[in-house]
Amino acid sequence: MGMENFAHLHCHTEFSMLDGAARIDDLFAAAEQQGMPALGMTDHGNMFGAFAFWEASKKTSVKPVIGLEAYLTPKTHRSERKRVAFGDGTGDDVSSKGAYTHMTIWAENPDGMHNLFRLSSKSSLEGYFYKPRADRELLNRYAKGLIATTGCPSGEVQTYLRLGKYEDARASAAEFRDIFGANNFFVELMDHGLIIEKRVRDDLLQIAKDLNLPLLASNDLHYVHEKDADAQDTLLCINSGSRKNEEGRFKFDGSGYYLKPAAEMRALFADVPQACDNSLIIADRVTTEFDTGIGQYMPRFDCPDGEDEDSWFKTSVMNGLHQRYGDMLSEEVQARAEMEIGIITSMKFSGYFLVVADFINWAKRNGIRVGPGRGSGAGSICAYALRITDLCPLEHGLLFERFLNPDRVSMPDFDIDFDDRRRTEVIDYVSHKYGSDKVAQIVTYGSIKAKQAVKDAGRVLDMPFALGEKLTKAMPAPVMGKDLSLAALFDEKHDRYSEGSEFRELYQNEPGAKLVIETATGIEGLKRQWGVHAAGVIMSWAPLEDIIPVMKREQDGAIITQFDYHGCEELGLIKMDFLGLRNLTVIDDAVRNIKDNRGIDLNLDELPLDDKPTYELLARGDTLGVFQLDGGPMRALLKSMQPDKFEDISAVVALYRPGPMGADSHNKYARRKTGKEEIEPIHAELTEPLADILNETYG
Repeated sequence: MGMENFAHLHCHTEFSMLDGAARIDDLFAAAEQQGMPALGMTDHGNMFGAFAFWEASKKTSVKPVIGLEAYLTPKTHRSERKRVAFGDGTGDDVSSKGAYTHMTIWAENPDGMHNLFRLSSKSSLEGYFYKPRADRELLNRYAKGLIATTGCPSGEVQTYLRLGKYEDARASAAEFRDIFGANNFFVELMDHGLIIEKRVRDDLLQIAKDLNLPLLASNDLHYVHEKDADAQDTLLCINSGSRKNEEGRFKFDGSGYYLKPAAEMRALFADVPQACDNSLIIADRVTTEFDTGIGQYMPRFDCPDGEDEDSWFKTSVMNGLHQRYGDMLSEEVQARAEMEIGIITSMKFSGYFLVVADFINWAKRNGIRVGPGRGSGAGSICAYALRITDLCPLEHGLLFERFLNPDRVSMPDFDIDFDDRRRTEVIDYVSHKYGSDKVAQIVTYGSIKAKQAVKDAGRVLDMPFALGEKLTKAMPAPVMGKDLSLAALFDEKHDRYSEGSEFRELYQNEPGAKLVIETATGIEGLKRQWGVHAAGVIMSWAPLEDIIPVMKREQDGAIITQFDYHGCEELGLIKMDFLGLRNLTVIDDAVRNIKDNRGIDLNLDELPLDDKPTYELLARGDTLGVFQLDGGPMRALLKSMQPDKFEDISAVVALYRPGPMGADSHNKYARRKTGKEEIEPIHAELTEPLADILNETYG
């Protein structure tokens, strides 16, 4: 590794939400173009982007260095929710009026990375006070495999130096050196031309000399290219609710928070070249690897003595089949069950079925309304036997292979619906039974979409509200849930280019529109906030903190993963769907009201599927409030189709999706069913061989 190069290790990606404007793919592409050997990721207080950062690196020759700009308590225990001043409490004192300081930390190896995950998790679970904070105890506990620095100007050492407390600063640096190890703690230097940096530079160099600490140059990167500075400033305005023309608003002073070429960094730190050399030495020391593998953390079911998951699964399925079909099982039932059992056990999914059956049947025993089965999981006779679903796949011609196929290795995924009011009870049940440290809800990341970007840009630029309204109303509507990006509106090759003519005309002629759209383009697609998956819950046999970083939602104490579903799945974690469905709440209330008012015990599982008035209602499109059938276009399709049997309901739900609708299959089905279009075979020679399959769907 040539010492004329440089590695940017202190980088804030888009996962430093509404602060970092560095898109991860763009960051790696630029680093590779400049011939840089490595890139670090040090987002503010979270590890959201760690897996995505590692994945992106695989497309390039640039080594990923996973890190964190951690928040540190001001020498208090993390449980103490109080502000502390090191000095007089002025602007030079501890950040956020005494709530926390900053520290830059990287993982040297996989063990260190998991220690960093644990540090991040505990900071949120146990140390949250305005931000997730670590303390000395956590640093000592998880220091193995970590490399740390004095951090940015908000670090503890620099804070003491600004207050004129050199001895305290040196004592803190010495303590951190002892925690991480002499070769693992660096004095970090930045130079953006800021007075706050210049005031402490000489003292930082003196501390490094006094304690024999190595130096490290960094650039506190917040965006990829110099031209991206305005986009990052726009994010800061959105974050603080400010306008760009406001006096005294929060903004970055100085310049150059981008991926500066190695030559620029070396020129900037020409008096201490070893500070740049050490960026390469750290990068060379680091090894970053994730242990990926589908289903490796499948939750384990506690079986009776003498049984393992496979044997107990087979026993449970056979018992369930006899309950469903009687003492004598038909050859069809036996053959289907044996086929499924063979596939499920060979793919090592027995435990998954047992766990799902456990919490679904617990919910049913406790009077919680559960959906009868939705999605491909309804095609499993084993699921029917275990009462995961309440639909016989043989009766309805449902295929198991759509759910599980040994030729397509993927995790099974039951879509499970619960009464919306009582969903949390089921999550609490699995948390208590399988371990609260092994269960978490799944994070999602909300990005700034085109219309929102335009509105945000108009506001921070202090443009008239009417301009933003005019621009967003001129933007084409989403098609099948897909929005058009701002770039697509100006791309003549895009198949929807013609729909953007009004928008482009405003861009050219409306005063202020060009500036708003160009500003919006800079922030479009960047991460705006995190949320929680509507249904997904991760369950594992191992404590989640040993696999991924997690966090606590302060409003209700819910434990949330810091990696999204894709990252969790790639690392072998299993998602269970716990969807709270309001329709089930309405149904449950209706059944109770019928019992209370008419004395009728209504069993929904025994309702006939050939009730003529019900099909007449569907054919009229009177389906407001009916799950999946209450949208305007769906009601129009029902009127066109005139359903008169249960298979028509299955067909209308299956066809009302982007793929079939793109081929006009939903309307073709309706026209052919009602005799308004002739049935055309897909191929003359296949008419007879495929008759059993295609006749009921009109070809």
